[in-house]
Amino acid sequence: MPRPLIGISGRRLRGAAIGAPHGFADAPLEAYLSEYSTSVLHAGGLPVHLPMDAVPAELVERLDGVVIVGGDDVDPRLYGQTPGPFTPLIDPQRDAFEAGLIEAAISGGIPLLGVCRGAQLLNVVRGGTLHSHLPPGEGESHGSYAYPRAHRVHEVRTAPGSVAQTLYGETTRVNSFHHQAVDVPGRGVVVTGWAPDGVVEAIELEGLPVIGVQWHPETFGADPVFGWLVAQAAARATLTPSATQNIA
Repeated sequence: MPRPLIGISGRRLRGAAIGAPHGFADAPLEAYLSEYSTSVLHAGGLPVHLPMDAVPAELVERLDGVVIVGGDDVDPRLYGQTPGPFTPLIDPQRDAFEAGLIEAAISGGIPLLGVCRGAQLLNVVRGGTLHSHLPPGEGESHGSYAYPRAHRVHEVRTAPGSVAQTLYGETTRVNSFHHQAVDVPGRGVVVTGWAPDGVVEAIELEGLPVIGVQWHPETFGADPVFGWLVAQAAARATLTPSATQNIA
């Protein structure tokens, strides 16, 4: 059986962001962190990057699983708040594209993993809200940008019976690179992981193979959540072969 095809979202930059020479400074680039694709490969999946100019539903119908990656802040206007000095980095095009991927995956029963921003956007797509800014120095160290990316800075407690607890046990230690977090859960969203200060660290969707984590599991190598995603995708592909498997 072919490896399940796992679509991974990215971000759009301009050439100037990577020091492109004159003439290419304004060229649009699609950027992807290779740790996500490496994690999918190590878990047995076949990663494919998803271009932002494509129609989300058309992409998802060819996929067996989806990863919505971390990145800039979710636009506060999507959950009834106003952008401010702590939310300067927003990308409405990316928000719309990834929201479309999430909606299509949920509608089609496609396994989905949301990482950091991806977990937050998942909650917003379901009608939930976010804490638009977690002040530094209060509670746990959530914006631990001074540490190496794989450095685990605080504990997460998981909910009994959850996918998160199946994967990580009752507690686990995670890294933390965020200043936003889930506030009010959206439709069907179940909170399944918390930091010691109560900040939401994991969410799942009732009855669907969907999980969002606030930390960055792609930095840890063979993290179990990627194995879970690929296994769910493979099981679904066995029952309902994706369109890619039918292309000669």
